[in-house]
Amino acid sequence: MTGYRFAIFDTALGRCGVVWGERGINAVQLPMGSEDKTRGRIRQRYGDIAELPPTAAVQSAIDGIVELLAGKPNDLSDVVLDLDGVPEFHRGVYDIARTIPPGKTMTYGDIAKRLGGVELSRDVGQALGRNPCPVVVPCHRVLAAGDKPGGFSANGGVITKLKMLEIEGAVVNYTPSLFD
Repeated sequence: MTGYRFAIFDTALGRCGVVWGERGINAVQLPMGSEDKTRGRIRQRYGDIAELPPTAAVQSAIDGIVELLAGKPNDLSDVVLDLDGVPEFHRGVYDIARTIPPGKTMTYGDIAKRLGGVELSRDVGQALGRNPCPVVVPCHRVLAAGDKPGGFSANGGVITKLKMLEIEGAVVNYTPSLFD
């Protein structure tokens, strides 16, 4: 995969990564427990791409992510994503998720209804589980029926999702169980 570059940066959750190309941001990597693991995950997905200082546009996106994860409301709507190769249905899910303001939530069913029917809820969940740009596409703001957290594929799972929602000031009336 030529033309991609990445950078690692500090957030309130830990060291994150961002991958970009000519047309925008391709991926955001949430912390994997250590900087080396985060870097390794990026290389696992994108090959031996160069780690370089971010461009001005990418640095602006990083600054917004850092602000958001520090509790400052930033909807990141100005961040340009390059989702070339991402299925059209997934892009539709991500477009709707990007309209959810910090501190607010929607359910998988809410998004499914906007895409054509509540029977698409499972497909919405699967699309969000494959979200290449968490935080910018705020999949953590999408909950299961009954405002339960549902799944979260980032390191730390549901605990990370709930922490992100807490940072944003979202009220989620849920206590994780031993099995989350």
